[in-house]
Amino acid sequence: MRALRPLALAVTVAFRADPWRASGVLVLTGATSVVGLLNAFWLKRIVDAAAAGDGRAALLGAVSIGITAGLGMVAHTSVTRMQFPLKEKTGLYLDRRVVDLVGGIPTIDHHERPDYLDRIDVLRREMHILGFAGMDSAGALGLLVQVVATGVLLVSVNPLLLAIPLFALPSLWAGAKAERIRQAALDATADRSRRSRHLFELATTSTAAKELRVFGLGNELLHRHRTDWEATDRLLDVAARRGLAWTGAGWLLFGAGYGGAIALIAAQAVRGEATIGDVVLGLALLAQVNSQVSAAAGTLTSFVRIVRVAGRCVWLSDYAAGRRTAATATAPAPDRLERGIELRGVTFRYPDSDRDVLAGFDLFLPAGATVAVVGDNGAGKSTLVKLLCRLYEPSEGVISVDGTDLSGIDVAAWRTRVSAGFQDFARLELPAVQTVGVGDLPLVDDTAAVASALERAASGDIVAALPDGLNTQLGASFDAGVELSGGQWQKLALARALMRPAPLLLVLDEPTAALDAATEHALFERYASMASNLAGDTGAITLLVSHRFSTVRMADLIVVVDGGRIVSAGRHDQLMAETGLYAELYELQARSYR
Repeated sequence: MRALRPLALAVTVAFRADPWRASGVLVLTGATSVVGLLNAFWLKRIVDAAAAGDGRAALLGAVSIGITAGLGMVAHTSVTRMQFPLKEKTGLYLDRRVVDLVGGIPTIDHHERPDYLDRIDVLRREMHILGFAGMDSAGALGLLVQVVATGVLLVSVNPLLLAIPLFALPSLWAGAKAERIRQAALDATADRSRRSRHLFELATTSTAAKELRVFGLGNELLHRHRTDWEATDRLLDVAARRGLAWTGAGWLLFGAGYGGAIALIAAQAVRGEATIGDVVLGLALLAQVNSQVSAAAGTLTSFVRIVRVAGRCVWLSDYAAGRRTAATATAPAPDRLERGIELRGVTFRYPDSDRDVLAGFDLFLPAGATVAVVGDNGAGKSTLVKLLCRLYEPSEGVISVDGTDLSGIDVAAWRTRVSAGFQDFARLELPAVQTVGVGDLPLVDDTAAVASALERAASGDIVAALPDGLNTQLGASFDAGVELSGGQWQKLALARALMRPAPLLLVLDEPTAALDAATEHALFERYASMASNLAGDTGAITLLVSHRFSTVRMADLIVVVDGGRIVSAGRHDQLMAETGLYAELYELQARSYR
């Protein structure tokens, strides 16, 4: 049953995307498929009528050929004009479907799994093939009609000619075999292909342009790109040659049967057992069979390819459904925090890894508190943030909100009560009002709400300098779009994080990494004041993550993380008195500013 799902998707995807055009293509393709056979039949009638001196029958045959050909051209033209919009609609439907599936996965750990990335990369490269599914399905149906009609006419000439299609079976099997070989080669080269495309993007986009030139990496990137593509091409070429060998052998067998059929008709005519019209019809039908076998081989190969890609879509659908099923809790998020958020024995490790990023993590975040998390790179700070936002789920342990297991709360409901600003923020190339406004989607175009968030983030100066204010298109890749500096983009991301007026959890994960220390300190003082107001309204917790120890000293609770574990926690003066890791790192940073 599972094997039938890709086939069902391949057959029905065009009807899901555009049912009217898909139906039209199906019907009209079936009509055009019998035109050649009807013309062969009328040609036999004309030849026999001419041999018998029956002018009326010959004229009727000629008129019939003309009408059939005319109707066939109308149907063919109509199909051609419907095929390309149908392909575009099908492609658009699939794009939306993939975006919906990938975007609907509640967590983000799949973006860090090589096996997932390889499979999704092949799907991205091959997905356009499914756009042809409607045309290929219609072509397959039309071909079936042709084969049946051809068989009926072949019997009228000589029943032995029905053996001709049997000679086509090896070539059809060989075509399917060649496609399986090609798909296996694509799977085997997915990792190299993905890496070579990454190198291409590095070399041709602005992301790494400065470093590539300063460090003279152009030739090195070109060498690595060429190495990966050449290795990929070698494997694909080997697969292509193997596929060609199989298909060539299949066609040789069909050629032998085709030649034998012509010899059979010729011998029948020599013995006087067939009319001239029968010979003409037989030769025309054999030409049709040759054409049909060639079309069938191409259609089968294409359809095998389509079904394989459809199988990848089914895999993605099942994967996304499985991840959503794991997050089907329906309990509502609380309106306010009374006690706080607690982590008990929380351990997290990434997929396919045996190293714990967090291990035995026990932490209580009191309601209404401003909590700072500090530690070296790789200590586990950002992983903690992602667990609290439910971008990851713990490998072990429990996170509870006012005593309720966080995994039992509806993930979408929890996210409406969380707001966050990240170091690796998104540069949303939208009008400025929407770049900030998406932080609270119902207010995405509300200029007053956006202006208020910009004020809270001390980012109003950026918008004031834009040529059209909040209506300015951001991003140099658009006409009249304005490019911003890294710090300006980050300040807009901060404003976006502050759009929601009453979150239960406000996370600021290195939100000012692109800003200078003085600006960061001033902003954190502002956040501390705002956090106090939020705490009074909803018991909200504000969680700050920073490498700069001087800016977090105003926090109610400072948590020091090292090697995935909490090594100390308390207020600034307490931690300084302990003369532990916090005091050591604080003094180390303080000396750099003296």
